[in-house]
Amino acid sequence: MSNKKYNYNEEIQRRRTFAIISHPDAGKTTLTEKFLLYGGAIREAGSVKSRRSNKHAVSDWMEIEKQRGISVTSSVLQFNYQNHCINILDTPGHQDFSEDTYRTLIAADSAVMVIDSNKGVEAQTKKLFQVCKMRGIPIFTFINKMDRLGRDPFDLIDDLEEALGIRSYPVDWPIGNGKDFRGVYNRLEKRIELFNEGNHGQSMANIVTGDVTDEAFRLLLGSDLHDKLLEDIELLDMAGDDFDLHKIMSGELTPVYFGSALTNFGVEPFLQSFLSITPPPMARKSNLGFIDPEDKNFTGFIFKIQANMDPNHRDRIAFLRICSGQYEKGMTVNHVNMGKKVKLAQPQQFMAQDRVIVESAYSGDIIGLHDPGIFNIGDTLTFDNIPLEYEGIPQFAPEFFMKISTINAMKRKQFLKGLNQLAQEGTIQVYRRPFAGTEELIVGVVGVLQFEVLEYRLTHEYGVEINTQRMPYRFIRWANDDFDMSKLNLTMDSLVGHDKDDRSVIFFQ
Repeated sequence: MSNKKYNYNEEIQRRRTFAIISHPDAGKTTLTEKFLLYGGAIREAGSVKSRRSNKHAVSDWMEIEKQRGISVTSSVLQFNYQNHCINILDTPGHQDFSEDTYRTLIAADSAVMVIDSNKGVEAQTKKLFQVCKMRGIPIFTFINKMDRLGRDPFDLIDDLEEALGIRSYPVDWPIGNGKDFRGVYNRLEKRIELFNEGNHGQSMANIVTGDVTDEAFRLLLGSDLHDKLLEDIELLDMAGDDFDLHKIMSGELTPVYFGSALTNFGVEPFLQSFLSITPPPMARKSNLGFIDPEDKNFTGFIFKIQANMDPNHRDRIAFLRICSGQYEKGMTVNHVNMGKKVKLAQPQQFMAQDRVIVESAYSGDIIGLHDPGIFNIGDTLTFDNIPLEYEGIPQFAPEFFMKISTINAMKRKQFLKGLNQLAQEGTIQVYRRPFAGTEELIVGVVGVLQFEVLEYRLTHEYGVEINTQRMPYRFIRWANDDFDMSKLNLTMDSLVGHDKDDRSVIFFQ
């Protein structure tokens, strides 16, 4: 790692904060691991799919993630690569956890969209893409699993443009596929990049580069593969879109890359190209207008809360995206939503669950704040007592509901604490019946797999065993504050309740 010293503006300009999104099993978490490998943050990558060892993905830190081999919560990872300081937000691919992904995308300046070369654009990819598009952030596409026999690259490009309604520019183009996947041609650099397989993708791939017209590459590839590459390049140059940085920055054009995260083929060329194109921290919209990231006054917002990242201490971490200014050790900030001063004692940065105490951090960085229960998702922190608030983070209406109670009445305190903390994370919403106590509550979630995670976490993190009963309701609506609920004539397929803020809600089948 370089020991070079940077000034304030240089520190901000070298930061890159992005989210990685995909449909489940497209290889998103494996790609994240390989970025860490090339950044020197880990020495050996443990693929999610690997059965060669008992390694688990660095970003899958929660015990249930290790057992299931899926990501169920967003991970925050920071590392340095060359002259860049990178903040990766690795998101859950499973649709049942898309709410966490939506919130995480609010904190990102750009997104990397991972697509399976055999399947093309899938349902969850479309949903997450729409969120990126609404935010107007740059979207980069990595078509993964080129080491397996998949669809024709031109078909994949057509599918991408048609399914997502976005134009594309293939920055690199695959040379062969499946077992014959040999490398890529970089259209911007006008050079060929051939790969030599490493240790089952656990170490960095070796790359041989040169001019595509070099006779040595015809000999290496064989005349058929070399001729096809030249034909593909000519067709792309004639019929494809031009490289347009303005359209990329506005999310209208997606740069496309091909590779294999499993074998590392194409990973470092993609990382280098991506970092050269994707923007540093951008201005953020607030109620006082756009806030310049190079403004030296400290501001930021809470986009995620996570309890029990360290099971030994039962701690609670609020994740803050710094939008302007610099965090300095021991600084005191204004908690806008509470109207109070808060000292940021020992903020942390992360490599999944591993953490280090932060001495300083800049616009674009993600830091974790110890939360004694004073932070909520969407809260704004500022350098001074100014009424600044960043754009709100949406809360999604649950679609699945379940009655929940503790088996052991002596564990009710832990039961309520667990539900309260998990609700503050935004993964569940808790309701109660009118005039009822806390013996039996109603939990609402966006996806049914969240029920399984809830039960697992209550058992393993809070020591509480629970009774559950699924409810038939699929919709929930909030009543206006001035509405008299006593005048409501409910049918047999509806139910009245109250949320955590004591607002009246109605459940419908």
